[in-house]
Amino acid sequence: MTGLTPQEQKEIRREVLRLNSKAWGVATGLLGGLGLFIATIVLVIKGGPAVGQHLGLLSQYLPGYSVTTFGAFVGFIYLFVFGYALGRIIGYVYNLSAAPRA
Repeated sequence: MTGLTPQEQKEIRREVLRLNSKAWGVATGLLGGLGLFIATIVLVIKGGPAVGQHLGLLSQYLPGYSVTTFGAFVGFIYLFVFGYALGRIIGYVYNLSAAPRA
């Protein structure tokens, strides 16, 4: 990094190390939401006498969720929100721990 002052170099290094918490939140939310959505839709398409008994137990933690097409959308919303919050927390904690010591 030629032509930059030591303070400018330190600032660039600090910005490069930072994570974008919003991006982590969206990525984690989409990963969780789409995972549950796809799992639910696959079970709905598969059909059968007792569709998704184990996955249906998520309704204990996610009110309104069921192994149906509508439930897939409800589950997506729940997991996106939880994943977004988790991703933001991960980004925040990482940025605190990666902050350069003055």
